[in-house]
Amino acid sequence: QVQLVESGGGLVQPGESLTLSCAASGIIFSNSGMGWYRQAPGKERELVARISRSSFTDYTDSVKGRFTISRDNAKNTVYLQMNRLKPEDTAVYYCNAGINWYGSSWSVGNYWGKGTLVTVSS
Repeated sequence: QVQLVESGGGLVQPGESLTLSCAASGIIFSNSGMGWYRQAPGKERELVARISRSSFTDYTDSVKGRFTISRDNAKNTVYLQMNRLKPEDTAVYYCNAGINWYGSSWSVGNYWGKGTLVTVSS
């Protein structure tokens, strides 16, 4: 049974930083691409960042230069370092596992965590 457990969300002020973690079990983590998606109130879920099993990364334009995705295969954990947070980053952040990178395209993974809430507000 695949389990993805996100942590690290919270309330921060604009310009501050947060690091999200997603601990995975029930999968061969080193063989799995991983990703972060988010869903703001009243909006559809959208990609934030993803990392292939070979650590190739991809970001949505709005977070490039501010967010960094990384993985630690020894800990079966993927991270999202979020800097210079903005109010529009407020959302529930979801971990996604089972992503495949095909060199020019990506798939969406089959497995999702329950999400962690990030609120950016003064």
